[in-house]
Amino acid sequence: MAVIGRLFAIFFGFLAACFVAGAVVIYAIFFPEMSDVSLDFDQGAINLILGFGFILVSGFALMPALIMALVTEAFSIRHILAYAVAGGLAGLCCYLAFIPFDTVNMTFNGIIRRHLEAMVGAGILGGVIYWMSAGRNAGAWRTSPPAPPPLPPLPR
Repeated sequence: MAVIGRLFAIFFGFLAACFVAGAVVIYAIFFPEMSDVSLDFDQGAINLILGFGFILVSGFALMPALIMALVTEAFSIRHILAYAVAGGLAGLCCYLAFIPFDTVNMTFNGIIRRHLEAMVGAGILGGVIYWMSAGRNAGAWRTSPPAPPPLPPLPR
């Protein structure tokens, strides 16, 4: 029964991480010239942008996030740094999936450094959000509950 609850925690942690990472990517790519935060945006456009960002990030980050969840659950890894590094690697992999690879020269063609930094940063933030929602208790479902204390001796 604890495994089913853990699967729900992993699923909702992934959704929360994808929502936050999608918001970071869309904000960094579409609004690069904005340095101050002002809340006078068209709310319909923001909802549309966040929706597409969520779909984009969740679709491309599903396999790296699934591998991360399996590894951390199997080895009971609970450290926040491991999730941040794994999220950064997932963001890097997602970005490099969009870039054409030249097999003759063994290089990627057309890497835009700002976009790469935004994707890796969003991955790191997504990993931290996943840790906050599901990763802090990774592998805890396998431990057995502690034994109850022994009963006191009966009086004679």
